[in-house]
Order: sequence, then C-alpha cells, then structure tokens
Amino acid sequence: MKGMPDGDHGEIIKWLMRCCMQQRSDLWLYPDRGLKVAAYRKGRARADGALAPDGHFLGKGEWADPEGVLMTVEVTSHDHDTDARDRRQRPAAYAAAGIPVCFLVDRQAGAAIVHSGPGDFDYRDLHTVLFGEKLVLPEPVEVKLDTAVLEEHVQ
Repeated sequence: MKGMPDGDHGEIIKWLMRCCMQQRSDLWLYPDRGLKVAAYRKGRARADGALAPDGHFLGKGEWADPEGVLMTVEVTSHDHDTDARDRRQRPAAYAAAGIPVCFLVDRQAGAAIVHSGPGDFDYRDLHTVLFGEKLVLPEPVEVKLDTAVLEEHVQ
C-alpha cells in the first residue's frame, strides 16, 4: 500500500498541473487516476497523475484503460516501498502498457527523472536532471519545466 501523500506531494502535483495547463490547454493532468496496467502488482496502479486529453476519462470508472494517456506522474513518498514501487515497478508497468512518458519526481534524490520510449518491459530512454535545472518533457507531452520550484520539496 502506498504511503499517504503529504502536503509537499500535493503542492508538486499542483505545480505540474499548472505548468501543463498553461502550456497545453488541450490536456489535463488528472490526479490520483486509477489505471489498468497488467504488469503492476494486481493489474491496477493509482498514478499520482495521468496526463491525457481534456475529458478523456469521462464515463470510464475508477479503473481506466491506459490507452490515450500521454504521461503518468509519480512523486516519491516517505515509506519503505517507494524504491520498489515508484522508481522501478510503476515505470516498468507503464512502459509495458504503452504510456509514452513517465515523469518521476524523486524527492529523496532531489531529481526529476523522465522515462520515455516505452518497450515491452521498461522505457528505453531515461533523462535525469537535478532540481533547479530546466527540462522539456518529450513528445507527445512537450511541456517545458523549470524544476527550481522542486528544491523546496527535498526531504
């Protein structure tokens, strides 16, 4: 079971929502979105965020097929399972489900990690920047981020 999100976790999701909304008004970052991903634990993952076209999840219920999701977002928690869950298992499951981008905010490492180029078992490309650096999320997301705001959330 994933640890309960703290206030910083929520602020990070809010910041990323704002960035996406300002640059890609055709998309929406849905928080705490349940996705059917066969390669993850019981075939279900509740992503901290799922970026998809506005209205994409209308009528889809609690657990939706990942088709059409452009990016998942995970923010590390402060629990014993975060290494296995957020850093390894979820990105691999999202890749196997064909989600183009997985964005991990690793608060313990002070880094933003972009996984892209999904393969059968994991992402082919990995790009890491330390908090404070700028990055551009790859296609199909194409959102520019200045990760300096994340420096206040390092723990």
